[in-house]
Amino acid sequence: MAISSDALPSPGGNVAILVAAGQGLRAGPGVLKQFRSVGGVPLLARTVRAFAASGEVVRAVLVVPDPKEARSRLSGWLPADLPVAYARGGATRQDSTAAGLEVAEAAEIVLVHDGVRPFVDVQLIRRVVGAAKEWGAAVPVVPVRETLKRLDARGAIVETVDRQAYALAQTPQGFRREILQKALEWARACGRVGTDEAEIVEQSGMPVARVEGMETNLKITTPSDFAMAERILGADSAAGALRVGIGYDVHALVPGRPLILGGLSIPHSTGPAGHSDGDLICHAAADAMLGAAGLPDIGQLFPDTHPAYRGASSLSLLEAVSRRVAQAGFGLVNLDLVLVAEAPRLVPHLSAMRINLARALACAPERIGIKGKRGEGLSFEGRNEGMAAHAVALLIRDGGTPQP
Repeated sequence: MAISSDALPSPGGNVAILVAAGQGLRAGPGVLKQFRSVGGVPLLARTVRAFAASGEVVRAVLVVPDPKEARSRLSGWLPADLPVAYARGGATRQDSTAAGLEVAEAAEIVLVHDGVRPFVDVQLIRRVVGAAKEWGAAVPVVPVRETLKRLDARGAIVETVDRQAYALAQTPQGFRREILQKALEWARACGRVGTDEAEIVEQSGMPVARVEGMETNLKITTPSDFAMAERILGADSAAGALRVGIGYDVHALVPGRPLILGGLSIPHSTGPAGHSDGDLICHAAADAMLGAAGLPDIGQLFPDTHPAYRGASSLSLLEAVSRRVAQAGFGLVNLDLVLVAEAPRLVPHLSAMRINLARALACAPERIGIKGKRGEGLSFEGRNEGMAAHAVALLIRDGGTPQP
């Protein structure tokens, strides 16, 4: 289950503050809109999953009207490997953002996002993070597509406005933490109120960079928005229910390194050079699954420059990848792998490898195929200088089953 507390562990990194503290009056009576089901999943949980799957944030703060109610309604739906904290919202949006910022101590970049925008994707999150790191503040915008009219106090049209000079702001809006903190403190001291965080930063005299937004980054506010969200999910499910990914990994063989393949230690005179344990089969499998789900590859998720992954079990990393793929809304149909190596003979070990992979991926061994091929004296594999692994993964979009 998700980590849940009011004080986030391990300060540092990028933090998402998901503001969902409104009463949602325009959405109609009943359960607050942030907890209503969209495609079988609570709306706010979908948004949390999107950030967890991006790999760009290490923590999330959910700013809600009642943290106790939120914990209850989201129980079982949140990602297992993204620490989540709760903060009670304030009277205004900037009060709610300030409450979330207080919980998100020592963050590098803070991404403030409407909790009811569940369709934010990895590329948009990355663009905002990159621009915020470079400029200190960034907001995604989309062009105004319709003709823009200005109205008078009676609601009558008085002029047509040049829409080229305008854009529609979205979230997530990204800031270096200290910039957002100072802007909120300035606004509180001056009694200024903004409609979003970027406006407060602008008013305080700081520049805000613009990045390309997403037309599908829908903010769900009214009953018709919920209907649109269901249509988006239905169309996406029909068009992209099945996804295929390809993975590849190669390692040189060096003396003194253990040979670990498919999580199995195999006696051999050489082993793959690498930062982790060098398990090519797990690496190729992980990249195939990540590619099918449209997620960052293992080099980005588990960089070989990070000391935490020195000597790491690649089977454990594959298990983490499996969870991330599930959080993105996909399940594994099957995985097919080919290992190209001159030696040792792999046939006696294939069954044990399949079982190891099946356990890591929480699936039946019958869904996994592993084959060994020799290089026949050709290329670096045939000369016993290295090994290569190829993988193909087939994923299917799930129906919104709660995460264990």
